Amino acid sequence: MANLKEIRNRITSVSSTMQITSAMKMVSAAKLKKAQDAITAMRPYAEKLTELLQNLSATLEGEVGGDYTTQREVKKVLIVAITSNRGLCGAFNSNVIKEVKTISDRFQGAQVDIFAIGKKGHDSLKKTHNVQGHHNAIFDNLTFDNVAGIAEDLTQKFTSGEYDRIEVVYNQFKNAATQIIRAEQFLPLAPIKSDKPVATGDYIFEPSKEEIVLTLIPKSLKTQLYKSIRDSFASEHGARMTAMHKATDNATELRNQLKLTYNKARQAAITNEILEIVGGAEALKG
Repeated sequence: MANLKEIRNRITSVSSTMQITSAMKMVSAAKLKKAQDAITAMRPYAEKLTELLQNLSATLEGEVGGDYTTQREVKKVLIVAITSNRGLCGAFNSNVIKEVKTISDRFQGAQVDIFAIGKKGHDSLKKTHNVQGHHNAIFDNLTFDNVAGIAEDLTQKFTSGEYDRIEVVYNQFKNAATQIIRAEQFLPLAPIKSDKPVATGDYIFEPSKEEIVLTLIPKSLKTQLYKSIRDSFASEHGARMTAMHKATDNATELRNQLKLTYNKARQAAITNEILEIVGGAEALKG
């Protein structure tokens, strides 16, 4: 059994760790509320934009979408991995990295490159994959305009023929305790399918339907990427809050166990001292 001083030092150390994890939990909870409100407010807009694009495309004959829908033989693939800049958030980053490796294995025979959004994904994936670019500062000022620049760059890489397919991997926010790993095809645009009835009517479109669709597609791509990063941002704080909550609970349990061990060791030390005193007194009597 460790001596009393060692146990006291461990109790102090665990208590300090518990204070840190508890503070980090509260910080993440505050940030989560803002990030959750942002993604919740954005989803209706993104869904309505997709619905509008579906309804217009369904009323057009033939394939409409220009360079965005071009299907080519997949020889070069770009995977956009969205992670965080910081750790201490459980399996948040490792799940994305694992999914990226799964997708990479699926495209056997093709060149697979990585575009990392987030420092943790960049640092890990550059050891095993060809990372062509990264953007770690986006979370410092997460706005639609900043993300739109990244989306335009990705779109240009596809339309120029540099890549034949672009995939986006991220954590979708469900609630503070649950994040769902998502892998979505960014480009080329998949054929739009919807079970909802197409809105029909005698409408006059200005400009033409084709021009409206071709204008909506770039905006839809920017919105899709922005929503993915927003989802990931909210998921990160939810994962970190949950991880720090569990860490605080574990530290509390460990501290209680150490206090019990300390009390037992102290009681044993006092008993030994009493026995020594009694033994000495008996020896003097003899």
